Order: sequence, then structure tokens, then C-alpha cells
Amino acid sequence: MSNSKTSQKIAFFFLFLATLLIIVPVGLIIVIIIQKGLPAINWQFLSDIPRQGMRAGGIFPAIIGTIYLVTGAIIFALPIGLLAAIYLSEYSKDNLLTRIIKLAIVNLAGVPSVVYGLFGLALFVVFCKFGASIISGSLTLGIMILPVIITTSREALESVPHSFREVSLSLGASKWQTIRNIVLPNAIPGILTGTILGLGRAAGETAPILFTVAAFYLPRLPHSILDQAMALPYHLYVISTQVPNVDEKIRYGTALVLLALVLIMNLVAIIIRYKFRKKKKW
Repeated sequence: MSNSKTSQKIAFFFLFLATLLIIVPVGLIIVIIIQKGLPAINWQFLSDIPRQGMRAGGIFPAIIGTIYLVTGAIIFALPIGLLAAIYLSEYSKDNLLTRIIKLAIVNLAGVPSVVYGLFGLALFVVFCKFGASIISGSLTLGIMILPVIITTSREALESVPHSFREVSLSLGASKWQTIRNIVLPNAIPGILTGTILGLGRAAGETAPILFTVAAFYLPRLPHSILDQAMALPYHLYVISTQVPNVDEKIRYGTALVLLALVLIMNLVAIIIRYKFRKKKKW
């Protein structure tokens, strides 16, 4: 009995240590960014355009550009990813081809973002002749987050008990009516989890937008989806590596705004997911 208690305490200690090793570095990063970036945050910084070679002024065009890109990526990726997940989960047969497709989707989630950027450059910028534009960047980001949305949505659909489907079908509902009225509403929390992960990755990536949309400097907001745009990740890279003598607080302030923007987007999605979870009966 004593040995089992000792083993349990040792196991708990290592689990606690592993948790600290994850939480402490992330916490330190957030604290440093807030501490060094908060002095730069004011209304002018959030609402003005960059000035004096991006050494002064604000980051408003970069904020708007990031919102446009993330919104476009989700509008493109979420419907396609959800439909693909429904097909793989509800309609496809369990054969070698389906298993290969599922494995390929999982592997695509691990492809480096720079590869997606080169793909977007070749397909959307050059072949489709969209040029460096918001639509090129949004489609590239959408394709990049598509594997994550498909995988999480499929797992959410498959987690709905099979008995729900059987009851619905036994009452005379068609397969599509069962999916639409029974399976999807119960899978929405899991689908939103994939959307949250996709939001975070799309908002923070630099390589894909570097090839497809990001402008070094624009003194105005984009007027259409065929215009270039500034974006916070690329702007942060530029003022940190390409522009000399930029005040440290501006760099960290930009990082803080990007972090806050991602957290706000995630928070909205989490609140929606929580409301749907409260409606679940199982």
C-alpha cells in the first residue's frame, strides 16, 4: 500500500512538472510582451497609419488587413472542410482509398507554411492571375488550415453516438435530414474547436502571406479583394528585421496587438462553442 502511494506521488510530481514546463515559458512570453508592448498601446497607435518609415504612427492598416485575411480564409475553408468531413464520416466507405485520403489530410496539417505560400504563389498569384492580393492570401491561408478543420470536424461528427442516427432513421428521416438535424448540431462544439485552431494559425503565419498578399508599406486601406494589404505578422517581421532604429516598444506593441487579436477571435469562437455545448443532452 505504501509503495502504491509513493508511486502515485511520484507520478503526480512528474505530471505537475510537465505541466509547469509548458505553462511557465508561455506565461513568461506573454508577460514580457505585455510589459514591453503596453507602453506603445494608445488610440493613435491603433488607428493611425505608419509614419516616418514605420518608426512612428500606428498599425491600423495592418490590423484591418489581418482581419480581412483571416475572415476570407475562414469563409473559404470552413464550408469546404465541413462538407469534406461529412462525406468522409457519413458517406464514404471504409476502404483503402478512404484510409489513404484520411492519412493524407492528417499529413497535410504538418506541411510547413512556406510550402503553402509557394503553392499559393504558383496557383493563385501566377496561374489564376489574381496577383498579390487579399483573395490570393485568403485562399492560401484557407488551404493551409483546411486539413485541421477537416480532421477536427470529422472527429466531432464521429463522436456523436451512432444510436442518434438509428433513432432518426427509424422515424423516417432521410440520411441527409439525420445529418443536418441530429448529427451536425451535436458536433458543432468539436467543429468550432477546429475553427479556433485554424483562426490562430491563419492569423499568425507570415510565410504564406509573404508570397501572396503582404505589402511592405501601404498608406491606405485596401479597396477590394484584388488589392494588396498589410498584415500584422509580416509588419512585425519588417519592423524587427528590415527597418533600422525602430523603438522596441513599437515592435512589442505590434506583437501585443497581434496576440490580443488572436485571443479575441478565439474568445468569440469559444463563447459560441460553450453555448452549443450547454444544449447537448449527452
